[in-house]
Amino acid sequence: MKKESKKGQVIELLFKICKQQNNLVFHNDLVKDACRKVGFGNPFDVTKLDSKAKLPEVLLKNNYAIIHIGGGKHKFIKGINKVFHDFEPVQKKIDWEYKKSILNQYNSSESNILSVANNQRILHHFLFGKDTEFDDIDTLKRPKTYFPHRTKTSFEYYFGKGTKMELKNIQIEVDLTIELQGTIGVFEGKNGKPDSFSVYQIYHPFLYYYNANRSTALKGKIKNIYCVYVVHEQAKGNDTLRLWAYTFENPLDITTIKFIKSASYNLININ
Repeated sequence: MKKESKKGQVIELLFKICKQQNNLVFHNDLVKDACRKVGFGNPFDVTKLDSKAKLPEVLLKNNYAIIHIGGGKHKFIKGINKVFHDFEPVQKKIDWEYKKSILNQYNSSESNILSVANNQRILHHFLFGKDTEFDDIDTLKRPKTYFPHRTKTSFEYYFGKGTKMELKNIQIEVDLTIELQGTIGVFEGKNGKPDSFSVYQIYHPFLYYYNANRSTALKGKIKNIYCVYVVHEQAKGNDTLRLWAYTFENPLDITTIKFIKSASYNLININ
């Protein structure tokens, strides 16, 4: 068995304490205490687990994951496959010719990944099937882009049958949004080759727009909401963007994630 990382040791200690107290909910204050005992210097990173590969052995063995429940609180919850979703096989591979900008690879941040995909019209092509320059003077006929933003909101939804989540005044971040004639795409970007992702990463932005469509000036104007996960992979000088689109069959149940389609775009520089 491999030696657990410091972060994994903190989670193992938290899990042990919660089991002993017969209470699987824990607060950030307990996280800080556990970090001091283990000698891990970043308590804010402990509960950030964006793929199954990052789960420590104790959670994998007992089939538990961590979810955020607001108010500085978190919970160990049974059912790893309810919290994380495995990426489906790529359905279509596309060679995408483009003229490389000087800033395309200036940094490898998640926002830059989405900026490149957006500037090269890959997001539009994948979601709407369009690959033109959208130079129509009627802006209602071309996708609009809305850049990253953070906001605080409250959510009520279900985590499967019988488990209701009530999150008060939590902060969510929407990496990128595009909209065309009532269809909205929200995007999450990552580097590398992750095998899975935490569903809440795309569900919270989905629910943010779903709630807006029910109760604000947007009421009834949103027709569809799709969540798209974009992964950037660089190998031997070649850049590939892989995209997966999802929605939720029951908008108020995070466990009802539904796969729509996937594709990979091999970027061919024609400069």
